[in-house]
Amino acid sequence: MGAGAVGGYFGGLMARAGASVVMIGRQAFVDAVNAKGLLLDTVHFRETVRVEASTELSAARGADIVLFCVKTTDTADTARQLAPLLTPASVVVSLQNGVDNVEQIRAASGIEAVGTVVYVGTAAPEPGHVRHFGRGDLVIGPITERNMQLAAQLVRCGVPCRVSDNLEGELWTKFVINCGLNAVSALGQAKYGRIAESADGRKLMNTIVEEMMAVAHASISLCREWWIQPPPKPL
Repeated sequence: MGAGAVGGYFGGLMARAGASVVMIGRQAFVDAVNAKGLLLDTVHFRETVRVEASTELSAARGADIVLFCVKTTDTADTARQLAPLLTPASVVVSLQNGVDNVEQIRAASGIEAVGTVVYVGTAAPEPGHVRHFGRGDLVIGPITERNMQLAAQLVRCGVPCRVSDNLEGELWTKFVINCGLNAVSALGQAKYGRIAESADGRKLMNTIVEEMMAVAHASISLCREWWIQPPPKPL
């Protein structure tokens, strides 16, 4: 769901391993994949994989596993449209950056999605072409029988996957890294090494990380207070 660089990479690996995969994406992506297949251009291999592709969200009907890869701004709307298409056994896996996507999915649709931290370097240089630069592993949580089985399925498809009982901490760790490095790199048009070599760059990153840590601690503390004593319902 939301086949781009991330969804194309992980969905492509599952298809390459023999899973029946349908990729739901934009028209240009769908046209390219249906015509020529999905090109997986990875650090380990370069291979074209045949998968089904559709622009229609209804193509997810009855899926066993849904890799939920849309942008965070589309999370709630997509989750609402997805919910009626699922079976009681369907598993929705949020492969998104950020710390509250699972909560957004649940609030919008009632779907109990599996939270995931994604560590992968990918890009989509053109429709139907996924370029892989490094890593490609997942962290899911919490530790449950369902999540252990899901992790085993992913590993069988060539996706390293670890199950954590501290997914909140794992999500915030990735979020802090993204904010401290990615924003500075993008705005400064500089690679990580150049930032690290600059005293001003390191100072800026440290300031961002300190702010992010303060936000994380405040957010976690607030959630714990609400868990102990829920806020009063609005009149």
